[in-house]
Amino acid sequence: MYAKYVIGVDYGTESGRALLVDVSDGTEIASHVTPYPHGVMDEKLPGGTSLEPDWALQHPDDYIEVLRRSVPEVLREAGVHPADVIGIGIDFTACTMMPLDEKGRPLCLKPEWSSNPHSWVKLWKHHAAQQEASLLNRIAIERGESFLPRYGGKLSSEWMLAKIWQILNEAPKVYEQTDLFMEAADWVVMQMTGSLVRNSCTAGYKAVWHKEQGYPSNEFFAALDPRLETLTKTKLRGRIAALGTKAGELNAEMAEIMGLRAGIAVAVGNVDAHAAVPAVGVVTPGKLVMAMGTSICHLLLSDMEVNVEGICGVVEDGIVPGYYGYEAGQSAAGDIFGWYVDEVVPEYVRETAREEDTGVHQWLERRAAAYQPGEIGLLALDWWNGNRSVLVDAELSGLIVGLTLQTKPEEIYRALLESTAFGTRRIIEAFHLNGVEVQELYACGGLPQRNRLLMQIYADVTGREIKIADSTQTAALGAAMFAAVAAGAEAYGYATIVEAAEKMARVREETFKPIPEHEAIYEALYQGYLSLHDYFGRGGNDVMRTLKAMKHSSI
Repeated sequence: MYAKYVIGVDYGTESGRALLVDVSDGTEIASHVTPYPHGVMDEKLPGGTSLEPDWALQHPDDYIEVLRRSVPEVLREAGVHPADVIGIGIDFTACTMMPLDEKGRPLCLKPEWSSNPHSWVKLWKHHAAQQEASLLNRIAIERGESFLPRYGGKLSSEWMLAKIWQILNEAPKVYEQTDLFMEAADWVVMQMTGSLVRNSCTAGYKAVWHKEQGYPSNEFFAALDPRLETLTKTKLRGRIAALGTKAGELNAEMAEIMGLRAGIAVAVGNVDAHAAVPAVGVVTPGKLVMAMGTSICHLLLSDMEVNVEGICGVVEDGIVPGYYGYEAGQSAAGDIFGWYVDEVVPEYVRETAREEDTGVHQWLERRAAAYQPGEIGLLALDWWNGNRSVLVDAELSGLIVGLTLQTKPEEIYRALLESTAFGTRRIIEAFHLNGVEVQELYACGGLPQRNRLLMQIYADVTGREIKIADSTQTAALGAAMFAAVAAGAEAYGYATIVEAAEKMARVREETFKPIPEHEAIYEALYQGYLSLHDYFGRGGNDVMRTLKAMKHSSI
């Protein structure tokens, strides 16, 4: 029998990548990355229209460009015949949503709407709907809505409902012209199959859909705004399918664009971090997977459904069938380190790094690793892009305590690394306080592969051994694994994601173990972090929100 292959396409914040995988053992044959031609639009639209603060938009054709360029390239590089590819799956950052017309075309691609920011794709880190999110949460609490505890007591401004309500409030004509609001993951699948199928992962975690109860009631939406009363029956309509389900078959038009054979299985979409869980072999409870990139998503399986403060959601079958899948997260990690390098690091650091023929990040990491825990005399909060869990507040901002005239760039860099580890520990403790055990840690994504100091700090701060994904494209591998499940055993794929994980998933032999003498110091630093966390995050001092409000009012 000839080898059979699947393709996973991972749509990130800045680019998309395709991964060609051997179905039999998960060997990664070829990969290709396509940077989004329009990138993240957070200052202006392609036509020049200016954007307000906290906006983050994208161009939908950039997603199709990934399919045009990266899929044919992995086939060419590997020398694989299209007849040997049995399926394709995708994962996506979420909630990344767009308004569509009655033909399924994004409104931003229509000339009459292209200058209206609300017609474009709202990326996951679009935070301009915080006002709507805050009011939505207040009304849900007043009404005693049963769905709210499943989302840690608050819905985020990053999720679908707040973004839709912002469109209605600020651009009612765009809302009226919208036939469907859709996750980008589902839209790309619809382009490939011609079928409207929403995936249960994004519907559950990002649009407040429940496997048994469905969406929140019409009465709740009417309480928000009478114009939203029939939202779920009209603009959020569509079949919702479980992960691993075949959404349809690849149509002839997209097959020609991608160089694939028409008729192969197309899996329903998935969230990038969630797809990574089975790709590191996690298909049972008690193992927290940290998908670490521009932000961090924390994914955990459990046999039980309980309420956990500040989580992004708990969804039955939301990650692996048969379990409740919990999601929490931090709104920034790699973005914090990138901001510091791009905007703050002094020129002498860049010059020295160039002279030593190394990158700025690598230079800072090496210098920062020379310090012992506590030696830098700094403590930071990891809220440079707001707080996703456990406070769920995009109005919060970053903080560094302990700066002096003697503070060095590498010391600040280390403090920022440590702050994200403290944020992760706070999330782990939120799970433990509610009886959801976290026994092991797994890390995947770009950061664990590149920054050894970061992973050692995480092990020391959390007091847990950390296993690292062997794949450098874990989300794409997971998407490919779900494609194998969508194809089915009869097409040389797999019947379940558990079977696929047994054959295709893997982690590195090397792990990061906590250093006992470091743990004690970090325990003291973490207590300081908690004090700052609660003081600025729970109403002790509202200066962060006040500053944000002043900034917005002056624009």
